[in-house]
Order: sequence, then C-alpha cells, then structure tokens
Amino acid sequence: MADFFKELSKKYMDFIEEQPIFFVATAPKSGRINLSPKGLDCLKILNPNKVAYVNLAGSGNETSAHLLEDNRMTIMFCSFTRTTTVLRLYGSAREIIPQDPEFEELIKVFPDFVAIRQIYILDVDTVQKSCGYSVPLMEYQSDRETLEKYMSGLGEDGVEEYQQKNNLTTIDGLRTRLIQIKD
Repeated sequence: MADFFKELSKKYMDFIEEQPIFFVATAPKSGRINLSPKGLDCLKILNPNKVAYVNLAGSGNETSAHLLEDNRMTIMFCSFTRTTTVLRLYGSAREIIPQDPEFEELIKVFPDFVAIRQIYILDVDTVQKSCGYSVPLMEYQSDRETLEKYMSGLGEDGVEEYQQKNNLTTIDGLRTRLIQIKD
C-alpha cells in the first residue's frame, strides 16, 4: 500500500540525502519514455516542494526535449539497504541552461562538476512512499569517476563539441533546448 503526501517531510528529505542514486522519468507527447539513473552529489532539496538536480553532459539529452512538450517529471529513490522504502516525487519541471539568468545563482548549491549541461527544477505536487519489499539488498561502494575523467580529458572546447554533436536532439529526433553554435 502506498502513502501520498503533499510535500516532503524532514524524514523523507533525510532519506533522499542518504541515497547515492535516483531515477528521472519524462515523456514526450509521442515517442520513447525516458528513464535515467543519476548519481554523484547532483540533487539538492530546495524546500519541501522543490528539488533541483544538475545534469552533466552525456550520451543523450532526452529530458530537455521532453519538457518542451510536457513538463511532467517523476523522480524515484530506492533504498537498497535494510530500510525498505521507495519514494517518488511527482510534479512539473523546468530546465535552466547556462544562458538563463537564474543559472548562475542556482549552480552555487552544487559541487563544481566538469561538463555541467543544465539544471532541472522539479516543483513537487505529490510525494508517494511505497514499501520496496522486493528491491534487493545491495552495498554501495563508491561513485564512478569515469564521466568526470572523460569530460576533463576533452577540455572545454571538446565538451562543447561533444554536446553540439550528441545533445541537440533526442534519439527520436526531438529538438532539445541547448543552443546550437554556428561556425
């Protein structure tokens, strides 16, 4: 049986901060639903009804395009430890790119990652807590350093080139909000 709440309690804020991984789901009006795992210290709770996460350059940029068509987002946290909890945050989201005026202020709450692509803000309208009884017990070892090392090796120009090549459209051909740089 699931329990629903209008906002995050202190107990669930603490639970979120303990999780080394979360999952983000979005969908366009038609096409593939996207479900992405996120790690590192990239999610921050801004208040009981608002969370933000910094998104790093990667192989796809589905969330950006999906939010242009439908701003619904779900973020899910699972406990893989003795605690049996699955927590979902439902709401409407928006994307903040480096060219947006509020980006500079928001980015200050996050660690200084290489290849920051955008920040997503989720305005939470519903919190759902369910049991997670079938989620396996697993042990967290550490964060992977692969993305940071790879992007650092590209350098600033290389990261920009990578994003221009890989992150302007989705696998369904939808346009993202990233700005195309003309040569």
